[in-house]
Parts: sequence; structure tokens; C-alpha cells
Amino acid sequence: MTNRRRSNAPRGGSRTRQITPRTHWLLLSVLAVTLSMTLLLQGYTHHMFGITSDAVTGARGRDDTVPSQVTRGGPVIANAATTAHTAKVKARTIALTFDDGPDPVWTPRILDVLRRNHVHATFFIVGTQAVAHPELVRRIVAEGHQIGIHTFTHPDLARLAPWQRSLELRETQLAVAGAAGVTTALLRPPYSSRNDALDNADWAVLKQADPAGYVTVLATQDAEDWQRPGVERILAHATPHGHAGQIVLMHDAGGDRSQTVAALSTLVPRLKAQGFKFATVSDAVGMAAPVHPAGLADHLQGLALITALQGGDWIVWLLGLLMYAAGAVSVLRALVVLFAARRHRRLRRRGLGWSSGPPVTEPVSVIVPAYNESAGIEAAVRSLLASNHPVEIIVVDDGSTDGTADLVESLHLPVRVIRQQNAGKPAALNSGLAAASWDLVVMVDGDTVFEPDTVRMIVQPFADPRVGAVSGNAKVVNRGGLLGRWQHIEYVVGFNLDRRLFDIAQCMPTVPGAVGAFRRRALMDLGGVSDATLAEDTDLTMALCRNGWRVVYEEGARAWTEAPASLNALWRQRYRWCYGTLQAMWKHRGALVQRGPAGKLGRRGLVYLLLFQVLLPLLAPVVDIFALYGLVFLDPVRIIGLWLAIQLLQLMMGLYAFRLDGERAGPLWSLPLQQFVYRQLMYLVVIQSLFTAVSGSRLRWQRMERYGSLQAPQGAKAPRNGHTSPEPGFAQAAQHEGLVQPPPYGGFQQPAPHETPHWY
Repeated sequence: MTNRRRSNAPRGGSRTRQITPRTHWLLLSVLAVTLSMTLLLQGYTHHMFGITSDAVTGARGRDDTVPSQVTRGGPVIANAATTAHTAKVKARTIALTFDDGPDPVWTPRILDVLRRNHVHATFFIVGTQAVAHPELVRRIVAEGHQIGIHTFTHPDLARLAPWQRSLELRETQLAVAGAAGVTTALLRPPYSSRNDALDNADWAVLKQADPAGYVTVLATQDAEDWQRPGVERILAHATPHGHAGQIVLMHDAGGDRSQTVAALSTLVPRLKAQGFKFATVSDAVGMAAPVHPAGLADHLQGLALITALQGGDWIVWLLGLLMYAAGAVSVLRALVVLFAARRHRRLRRRGLGWSSGPPVTEPVSVIVPAYNESAGIEAAVRSLLASNHPVEIIVVDDGSTDGTADLVESLHLPVRVIRQQNAGKPAALNSGLAAASWDLVVMVDGDTVFEPDTVRMIVQPFADPRVGAVSGNAKVVNRGGLLGRWQHIEYVVGFNLDRRLFDIAQCMPTVPGAVGAFRRRALMDLGGVSDATLAEDTDLTMALCRNGWRVVYEEGARAWTEAPASLNALWRQRYRWCYGTLQAMWKHRGALVQRGPAGKLGRRGLVYLLLFQVLLPLLAPVVDIFALYGLVFLDPVRIIGLWLAIQLLQLMMGLYAFRLDGERAGPLWSLPLQQFVYRQLMYLVVIQSLFTAVSGSRLRWQRMERYGSLQAPQGAKAPRNGHTSPEPGFAQAAQHEGLVQPPPYGGFQQPAPHETPHWY
């Protein structure tokens, strides 16, 4: 993953050109269409029809259009569409025919019996079987037997539309051409029997096949081996009465054909002894050779068809395996997350861990980086002033063009305002760190409102000297509409449950920019907030973990933030988050082989992020396509049942997470709807981010639109009349009177401001 330096183009009024890869969407579309077509073809060929008993056919209809010479004629029918004529089998001649193959078990055994007895037969091939076992088709041809086609998927042709009939015959012919390099003019429709069983629908099939050059081969003697009645009964049904020639119908596939093999071993020598000879269908009726070498085009198309269908089989197998794996991992994740959340709650209740230390009462510096935050900055500042913990508030205006700094100063509140040229959020945070007076620092976005006890709650974990940072509990304030509800659910169920797990596993990867607390000296050891990634909060948290600090989660430190109110805004926000997270993961990949806290981050946190925030979302489009495949071609009841089971699991997680956060469960009614819009948006974000990261393209500046929906809580300090400048903060007043001494170390060196107009 490549981190490119950002462009130095100025922001003021000019538009930053977005350089993002476009070809990947075309590639993704091609892959999705290819996968869909492959599954469609695979589903049609394997699940729409299939080899079933010859008894499975509809009731016989009228036969007034079937010519009488066909009804009373021989089993081989030619020129059905014009001047139909038939051919009978020569006397004392037996044409053994086998339907439904080739089968990898029974076809080789039948071929062995025929070879031992020096007999040739005719095999009517099912196209899907030829695709699955082309080597058996080649063996049939190589050993001198004749090939006929038995359709591609073994449907009742009389029940299909004309275009489907043509497709069935053409695809079977291509399968034979690709497998053995030959074409054949012999056709036996599935579920056909004798001439006198033909009805008008059957005759329409024969008439349609005639212009394509097919000669239809029916049967005169049905061994009825498909019923598996026993070897003796098969022999009785297959043995001719008298000396008339016969076309004997048997099967080399479609189930257990051990009785067929045993009966054939006896039938051939017995009929030979009675003076019968065995021949292929064409030799038995004296017709010209129906099998010819395939043309180059047909052979190549046949090979392509075989390759595509075999590839489809492999893809379906692989997708099935991935589905089971993903399902198992997802269920395991749910169980682990719920267990961790319960354990986290029990530890809190028992006063174990960091919460067992003495109360933290020392003052806190609150840094508010702001760029064009005029819509919500007043509410944010007033909420901080209403804190029941001593705070020093520093607003760093990073070159705003909407009067953010002027607005804060006009409020005449005890807030320090620092103005600087636009340099990006990391530079603004570093400016605040340089000006901060206290070792405990809280960072809050300009679109976020704190509750009165948020600051006090978020700094309590610092009673444990091992804690270097604390993540607060960010809550969505604008929950109206489906999009607002979905983000509210995601914050409570997704983010907060994960943070409890990360806390227990000691591998917290992110302290959110909306509400996070840090030890200033820990940040100073790192050189401040880095601008190497777009997710500076994730980068900073991972760096702290690798530097030996523990990062914990304080669910009671709640902060209210605005979430994107449109799909476009949500896309931009999550795109930046995901891309920045990928950058941070790549930057800190060395943690995978480190020991101590860094190793926990690498082998627990990074692996978790890779699995559940990168790999599984990448599989999501495939899962959706495969789910549609299952609804159409597999058991829809089973697919719907699995979907409902997943929804039930997610609902259980949601109910527990909402209970932990003290939230009403009402919004969870919209949880199933997330699967149809929100989920797709999230996995498309991951795909876009991954392509951007791999290609090394620069992600342009993106800033979420503010809606002004935040309000300061009751108790916020009102402006004092008569003041022309902000009052000194708590820290400055305390130092002036000598009540509190400033930190013993020197001031933080502010890095040179960037010229890049990026803000996140």
C-alpha cells in the first residue's frame, strides 16, 4: 500500500481534481456479470431439469397429427418435417442403446462388458454428463461405439418452448464435439419409447429437429432397468420374442446400474448363442454413417462450453465453501463479541481493571480542531463549558472560510481560539497540543456535543498509569429516517460492541476523533499527530499501542455527533474512513511480528480488521449473487431460512448492544432493511478504498456537510455581557493564582503547517 503525499494546490474556492481509478468499476462490473452468467448457466444446466426415471412424463395427448406410417413404422424416423419415413431393424439384429450417460461408475463397466464380448452399441449422451466426463465420451468413440444425443439437461422436449429445444440440441452437440471431436445426427428425446406412444407434442419435437439434420431413434424393446426390478426381470424385458430385429433400451447412468451391468453380462452371450448379432443403430437399419468429424469451429466452441461449465462447477463449489466458512466465522464472531461485551460489563460492575483506581480530578485540556464548523461550533463549545470536570478549551481554527473563529470569539466565552492557515486536521491537533496546559488531553470534533459528565468519565481510566488513550462512546444525534437509524444501529451494534471486544483483548485500533482522550506525554513521544494517513485517529491509536500504551473504552463517556444525512455524504465519509484504515493497517503491519502490546494489536486487532472489515466485505457481492442463485435454482425455502437465521442472530446482537448502551430498541425494526441498501453501500466503499489503496491514487479532500442539528445541553455557560475578549480558561486562572503548576516538560513543538488544504 502506497501513501502518496498530498497535492499542494490551494483550497480557497478552487476545485481539487479527484484522481481515482475508474477502470476498476468496469472490471468489477465485468466480473459481476461474468459470475452471474456463469451461475445462470450452471444453474440452468444442473438444476432446472435433470436425469429422472423414464416414468416421469406427462399424460399422453392427442396423436391425430402423427402420420400413420410413423405410428406403424420402424423405430428410426427421418424427414419428419417433410415426407416422413421410418426404418426397421434387420432380422436377428440387436442394437443395444444406453441412455443418460456417461457415468463415471457405470459407463466404464458397461464398456468393459461390451469389449469382452466384442459388441458395439449406441450411447445417447446427456450434454451435462459429457461436460462432466469428456474422457468417457472419447472412450466410447475410440472403442467403436456410436454416439447419439439425449439433450443437454434431460428435459421433456415436448414441454419446452421451441427456442429451448434448439438450445438443448445445439449445446449437446457442442459438448460432444468438444469432448470427442465428432458430431452426430442421432437423437433420442428423453422419456420417449415406441412409435405408437408418440402424440402431437412429441411429433412437433421431431419435426423441429428434422431441419437441423437429426434422425430420431426410438426403441422397440425396453429393458426397464430404470426400475431396478432385478437381473432376471431385466433379462426377460430385454430378450426378443421371435427373430425380429430390436432396438433395446437400457441405461448407463441415472442411478445404481449394477443390475444393468449384471444383466448385460448375461444377455449378450445368451442372444449370441440364439443366433442374434449386435450392431450400432445405423448398421442395424442400414443407414449411412451418422457420426462425422466435427468442424474446427464446433470443436472450439465445444471446448469453450466444457471449460465454462467445468469452471462454473468449480466456482459453485468454491463459493459454497466460502459461504460455509464465512457463515461459520460470522457466527463465531457474534459469539465472541457478545461474550466479550458481557465480560466487559461484568468487569465494570465489579470495579475491576482501570476503574478500580482512584478518581481522576486533574484538569483537562480539550482541543477542538475546526474547519468551517460554524453550523455546530457554538453547541460544541457550550457543551464543553457545561462539563462537571475542570477543562481548558482550545479551538484551533484551521483556515476556515465561514467565520468559525469569529463566531467563537463573538460568544465571549472562556475559550482560547488559535487561528492558523489551512494545514489539515493533524496540524490543527498538533497546534492544540502545543498550546495545551495539561497532561490529559481530550480531542473532540467541531460537530460533536458532550454531555456534562463526558469529560469526567473519559479521563477516569487514566488512574491506571498504563493507559495512554481512552475511546469514548459516540452517539448519532440525527437519527431521523432510515439512513439515520441505520447509522445509529451501526454505531451502537457495530462500533461499540467491537470496542468492548478490543478493550478486553487489549488491541484497540481506533480512538474516534469525535470523542477521545490521551496522555499528552504519550503523544509527544510519538512526535504528535501524524498526517501520513487519512485516518489520523486510527494511525495515532495504533502507534500508541505499538509504543506500549494500553487503549481502553469508556462507554459512559458519551458524545453526540452528526452523521451523514445523504447516501452521497455517507459514501464520502466511509470512503475516507476505510481508505485511511487501510493505510494505517499497512503502516503498522510490523505489529504482526512484534511482542507485548504491539503484538496484541497486530495479531488480534489487525487480523480482526483484515478479516471483518476487508475480506468479508469483499465477499459480500458474491454472497448476494450466490443468494439469488440459490433462490432461483436451489431450495428457496432453505435460502430464506438461512437469511432469517442470520437476521435473528443480528437482532439478538442488536438487542443486547442497545441494552448495554441504554438505548430504546425501536430502531431495530429497520435492521433487515439494511441488507438491501446500507450493506451494499458499505461493501462498495471497501472495494473502492481497496482499489484506491492498491493503485496508490490520491484521495481528494472530503468534508462532511454540517446540518446544525446539535444543541448544547442544559447548564452550558452563557456569554457574559460586557466582555470583548474570551475569559481565561480554568487552567490559565489556576496557574495565575499558583494553585496548579503547569506540566514539568517543555512545550510541544508545532510542526510547520502544511499547504495542503485537506480536512476530514
